[in-house]
Amino acid sequence: METAPVVVGVDGSAAGLDAVAVAAREAKLRGCPLRVVHAFLWPAFGAYPGAPAMLPGDTALRKEAEKAVEDAVAHARSAEPRVKAHGAVVTGEAMEVLVRETKTAQLAVVAGRGLSAFTRLLVGSTAVHLSAYGHCPVLVVRAGGAGPRGPVLLAVDGSPAGAAAVEFAFAEAARRRAGLVALHVWSAWTRYSPGRDEPAGPTADGPAAEGDRVLAEALAGAEKSYPDVRVERTAVEGSARELLIEASKDAGLLVTGARGHGGFAGLLLGSVSQALLQHAHCPVAVVRGAGERS
Repeated sequence: METAPVVVGVDGSAAGLDAVAVAAREAKLRGCPLRVVHAFLWPAFGAYPGAPAMLPGDTALRKEAEKAVEDAVAHARSAEPRVKAHGAVVTGEAMEVLVRETKTAQLAVVAGRGLSAFTRLLVGSTAVHLSAYGHCPVLVVRAGGAGPRGPVLLAVDGSPAGAAAVEFAFAEAARRRAGLVALHVWSAWTRYSPGRDEPAGPTADGPAAEGDRVLAEALAGAEKSYPDVRVERTAVEGSARELLIEASKDAGLLVTGARGHGGFAGLLLGSVSQALLQHAHCPVAVVRGAGERS
């Protein structure tokens, strides 16, 4: 049985090719194949009663889609010659196609930007949607592709759902032979207890001690499983989004959970995660907990 692939979505843009190169590297690190996917939606002007199944313009558009996939596969093979890469043009809307692809993938990779001012909005929305609804971890690649050769930056919130992000971050650091920076941001006025989504009162020992405790408990299991990963723990007061975005300048990858503490129960992707997708300086991996997957 073949190992589950890394899946990357492409749209024919330069940003899409940057994502392909990153996805090929991730496939190499995992020793798995790479699946390059382009979602193709037939133009609406052909969808009227009595219309032919395929108009002349449709054929040209389909060929463009196939060419985009061929170029992306060639780019992947050039970036990582040992990776088994194959492509597919899948009929359907991009968000639906990519979410479906994540059901059989171990990682999905997508660009954070697209072809034009209008397309950028659509591709950005696709990245957010995939991060919220994907069935596997989602890696969103910034413009220019991979980040600096820095450590893996892990956003630690101490929630049960965040355990999946911790495991992913340690595994990724081990694959890359990189260090791991675990950052927990706390407020001087509130704390969060595991299993809760509402703020509780300040701790008796103070928020700084609570932050250290959250880090110790969140990382304990993964540190035993990955003893060779160098870990730097930091608990600091402030704005999670601002501090994580600043720290991402020196990171090779930022790993975050999808929602975490303080998120609305019906919101699958929290405001901090969305801010990181938009403004982080390195690729961002969003990892949903088992209880958050639909």
